[in-house]
Amino acid sequence: MATKPGFLTNWPWKSLGNFKYVILTPWVVHSTYSFVSKGEKEADLFYFLTFPFLLTRVLHNQIWISYSRYRTAKGNNRIVDKGIEFEQVDRESNWDDQIILNGLIFYLANMFIPGASHFPIWRSDGVIITILLHTGPVELLYYWFHRALHHHYLYSRYHSHHHSSIATEPITSVIHPFAEAVAYFLLFAIPLLTIAFTGFGSLVAVFGYTTYIDLMNNMGHCNFELVPNWVFSIFPPLKYLMYTPSYHSLHHTQFRTNYSLFMPIYDYIYDTVDKSLDALYESSLKRQEESPDIVYLTHLTTTNSIYHLRLGFASLASKPFASKWYLMLMWPVTCWSVFFTWIYGRAFISESNAFYKLKLQSWVVPRYTMHYLSGQQKQDVSSLIEEAILEADKKGAKVLSLGLLNQNEELNGNGELYIQRHPKLQIKLVDGSSLAAAIVVNSIPEGTSRILLSGKLSKVSYTIALALCQKGVQVATMNEDKYKQFEQSDKFENNLVFPDNYDQKASLIWLVGEGFTQREQLKAPKGTFFIPFSQFPPKKVRKDCYYHTTPAMVAPKSLENLHSCENWLPRRVMSAWRVAGIIHGLEGWNVHECGQTMFRMDKVWEASLEHGFRPLSISI
Repeated sequence: MATKPGFLTNWPWKSLGNFKYVILTPWVVHSTYSFVSKGEKEADLFYFLTFPFLLTRVLHNQIWISYSRYRTAKGNNRIVDKGIEFEQVDRESNWDDQIILNGLIFYLANMFIPGASHFPIWRSDGVIITILLHTGPVELLYYWFHRALHHHYLYSRYHSHHHSSIATEPITSVIHPFAEAVAYFLLFAIPLLTIAFTGFGSLVAVFGYTTYIDLMNNMGHCNFELVPNWVFSIFPPLKYLMYTPSYHSLHHTQFRTNYSLFMPIYDYIYDTVDKSLDALYESSLKRQEESPDIVYLTHLTTTNSIYHLRLGFASLASKPFASKWYLMLMWPVTCWSVFFTWIYGRAFISESNAFYKLKLQSWVVPRYTMHYLSGQQKQDVSSLIEEAILEADKKGAKVLSLGLLNQNEELNGNGELYIQRHPKLQIKLVDGSSLAAAIVVNSIPEGTSRILLSGKLSKVSYTIALALCQKGVQVATMNEDKYKQFEQSDKFENNLVFPDNYDQKASLIWLVGEGFTQREQLKAPKGTFFIPFSQFPPKKVRKDCYYHTTPAMVAPKSLENLHSCENWLPRRVMSAWRVAGIIHGLEGWNVHECGQTMFRMDKVWEASLEHGFRPLSISI
C-alpha cells in the first residue's frame, strides 16, 4: 500500500478474493460457444484465444517466480542481499490482477473497437509497426511518466507501493495501485490500437507484444543477473535497447536513476543512468554460488506439497499447509511434478536464510512421504539422503539437520548409518531429538501432575517420560510393552503408572507420537490437549479437544529472508529439528546427535532461548 493511498488505489474486484476470476466467465463461455457454433473458419480466433492466452501468461509468470526463487536461494549472480519478508509476499499476492484486467480490455476491445476482431495469424507490417511504436512513443512516454511518478505527490499516493520492494522478484514488476496499472495499459495500448484501427493487426502482434512485456518485466525484476556480457560485446548498441536485472535493481535501491522501461536509451539521452551500473553488472556476473554453513534436509510430503514449497506458489508457501480444492484441478501438473521429482536424482535447494553471520539453506529430497514409507523405495531414498550429506560436506557446511522422515529409525537408524559408512565426515549430523524433547517438556502447562504418553517408543518419548518423572509428574502409557521397557530403568522415581491401574480420563494432557491412532483419540475425555512429539501432526478427529503443533519454536526477527512456512507450521515458526541444526552451528558443538545419542536437553534448550528462539505459545 502506498504511504498516502490515492484515488483508485484498490482494484475493483479486491472484495471477491479468489473468486475474482468469475468476472471473465461471461466472455469465456460466449467465446467458446461462438467458436464451436460458427466453426473454425467463421469464428473470431482473437476472441476465442484470449482466455487460453491469459492462462499462458499465468504459467509464464509462475515459471519466472519459481526460477528466480531457485536462483536467489543458490546465491550465484545475486544482486541485492536484502531478504524478503512475509509482508512483501502478501503485498505482491495480487500479481494476477493485471492479467484479469488484460483479459477485460481484450474482450471489450473486441466488442467495441473497429478492427479489433477477426485478426489474421500473421502480418509482417503490423509487427514492424508495433516494434517501432514501442521503441518510440511508448518508451519515451513511459520514461517521463515514470519520472512524474517519482514526484513526491504521485510517489506517496501511488508509486511508493511498487517501491516498497527493495529486493525484487519477477512479480514485483506488476504490483501497482489500480489507477497506475490502468495508466500503463493505456501506454501499451498505443501500438495495439494503432494496428487495430489501421487494419494491420494480427494475433502474433497482439499476443507477441504482450508476451514481450511480460518477459522483460519479469527478467528486469529478477534479483540475479542473467544477461551475459558477451551479448553486449557482440552487439554494443544493445545496451541502449535492452536493460538488465542489475540495471533496474539500481532503480529500486537508488530511486532517482534508471527510469527507462525496457530500453535504457532515454536514460542515456537525459543523463539519468546510474553511475555505478557497470560495476554492479560486472560484480553480479562474477558472484559465485554460496556455500552454506548449516543445511536443513527435508522432503516432500503429499503430492500437493510441491505447490507449498518456496519454489512453488508464493501465496501458498507463505501460509501453513492446508488442502485446497482448486489444486485438484491441477492434477496434470501434479502428475508431471511427481514424475519429474522421481527422475530428478539429487536434493535441491529450496530456501536460503541468514542468521548472524551464518548462511542457512534448506534442501529438499525429491521424494514424497509415500516413498519413505514404501519398503521397496527405502534404498533409493537412503541413497539420496546420503548423497545430500556428502554434497553438504563437500561444500563446507558445518551442520546438517535431518528433518521429517530423513531421520527415520527404520530407514537409517536416526542418521547413524551415514556416520558408520563415512567415519571421516567433517559435517556434523543432527536429528534434533534433544530439542524436540525439551520443547515438549517445556510446553506442558505449569501445575500438571499427570500426563498420558502414547505412540511408538523412541528415544524422544523415552527422554520426555524420564524428564517428566524426575520433575514429579506421573507418566502413564497406553502400551504395556512400553511401560515394561521404561520400568527397567530405576531413573523414573516411581512416577510411572501401569496402564491397567490408570484411568485414561484422569489426564487432560496427552503426549502423542508416531503411531497414535484415531481410535485412541476417541478414548480421550472432552477437553484433552494433544501435544505431539512426532515429526508429523496427528489427524484431527476431535472437535471437542485441542491440538498443539509438532515441536517447534518461533524464529527471532534477526533471522532474515524467512517468507515461507515450514509445512503446517505458522509464519516465522521453525520445527525443532531445523532449529536444532542452527543452534549446533551457532554454538560450535563439534558432535553428532543421531543414532541413539541424545544431546543434553537443558543445554540445547537454554542455548535456543539465548539466541532469540521462543516457545510457541499454546492457545486454547
